[in-house]
Amino acid sequence: MKQLPLTKQQLIAALISLSLGSVAQAALTINGGSSSESSARLSWGGADSLSEARKIMSKSSSSAIKKVDNGYGATHITNTQTFGSNNNSFNNTNAYNTTYRGSFGSSNMIPISTDSRSVAVIDAETGESIYEKDADIARPMASITKLMTAMVVLDAGLDMREEITLDPEDFVGPKRASSNLKSGDRLNRAEMLLMALMKSENPAAKSLARNYPGGYSAFMRAMNRKAQDLGMTTAFFGDPTGLDKRNVASSNDLVKMVRAAGNYDVIRRFSTTKSYDFYVSNYSNGNRTYKANNTSSLVRSGDYPIGISKTGFINEAGRCVVMETRVNNRPAIIVILGANSSATRWGDAKNILNSLATRRTV
Repeated sequence: MKQLPLTKQQLIAALISLSLGSVAQAALTINGGSSSESSARLSWGGADSLSEARKIMSKSSSSAIKKVDNGYGATHITNTQTFGSNNNSFNNTNAYNTTYRGSFGSSNMIPISTDSRSVAVIDAETGESIYEKDADIARPMASITKLMTAMVVLDAGLDMREEITLDPEDFVGPKRASSNLKSGDRLNRAEMLLMALMKSENPAAKSLARNYPGGYSAFMRAMNRKAQDLGMTTAFFGDPTGLDKRNVASSNDLVKMVRAAGNYDVIRRFSTTKSYDFYVSNYSNGNRTYKANNTSSLVRSGDYPIGISKTGFINEAGRCVVMETRVNNRPAIIVILGANSSATRWGDAKNILNSLATRRTV
């Protein structure tokens, strides 16, 4: 499918629709418009994520979503949201009730070997571990961090239309990193979130934390509190970008984070968007178009059905990737940490995906 570019207004509308609680309706719209809540399904692969978001924005949002079925009946979410007249009053309670059913057939691990330092693969329906390699050891996670950053931003129910200006401090972090953004660049919060999830731009993630209620310190407290709430006992977050080598978690704990991220349709859509042309305003340096591509070669190729994706790299972490996929009509979560090269990371990922594709299901 040829990608249809979205205008800034359409992007904002899609985010507002999602943040107002229209996830279930969005899933129904994407896959045929059924009115039955129980038949809600999020699509996997094939269609472009932002083109799907165009369909989402055409539907009115409901004030409360009782259940979201992520295509396989495994995760249920109760989401109660209340907005004031100007969207500044927001209460949000999420209750996760995860149930498991079925299995990938044999309880044995999938017969593969991997070269990355730490790997976890689980059947997302049953919670069964079907491949592990040093999966309980906390390791630096690099930009995998940005999935938690996105969840904290979305939990706050902030106005996605609000324009954010990048400050010099957004480019200062625990280590130097390249960026195509500039101080003074102006984008709305929705675009900053898309930039952080799809392109993994560190200043975008830093600016989202800085513009959080209570400021940067409050954001970092919220990240670590969220990790505790999800039962991530090995996790610690020292910054919102992943440039801080103190940002650590085990592969098994990152499975929990990916599972939780699956409850946010915005994260699903944005983390699997192949490319997007950002119109960037800047009073000092002039306006320009920033053509950005997803950091995942698997997302860009479209060869595999991927529902969530995030890559990461710093020297201490090696090459990393997390993803949710669907193979043989069954969901799986894959975490790969500490690959010594991009070739190793993607080689391990394809090895796992191909092994899942040939695994017998019952």
